[in-house]
Amino acid sequence: MGGGHSPSLMQELKDTLRASVRMGYDGRVHKIFRGPKAEERFTNEVRILRHLEAMNCPFVPRLLEVHPESLKIVTTSCGSRVDHLDDDRRRELFAELETYGVRHDDPEMRNVTYRQSDGRFCLIDFEFAEILPGFEKNGTQT
Repeated sequence: MGGGHSPSLMQELKDTLRASVRMGYDGRVHKIFRGPKAEERFTNEVRILRHLEAMNCPFVPRLLEVHPESLKIVTTSCGSRVDHLDDDRRRELFAELETYGVRHDDPEMRNVTYRQSDGRFCLIDFEFAEILPGFEKNGTQT
């Protein structure tokens, strides 16, 4: 059973050229960035998640750990992937994110999850997101 290391206790959620994403037995999500521009994408996702936390955005993962040496982040879980969502509702969700100062830049279904604990649709995967003009580093709008 995998030599007793924690990766054997994790459920694989995504394994692509750009990232490996696994959920630990404790429900925390472990994402390792790899491939082209991995360091740049890692840095951007950390920056975006910190901004969204400062803005108290309730429908994105919370950053729990940052490991720059291995390009790994650990976040809270935002539920499970969504297979079907009305296009209008999906657009609404990504538009709502912009009220927190972030444009996702990949507004696809693969980045929408459903958190059963509070019945909330959530957004994940902020590698290519951007902080909108007019929003400061401390999370306040100018």
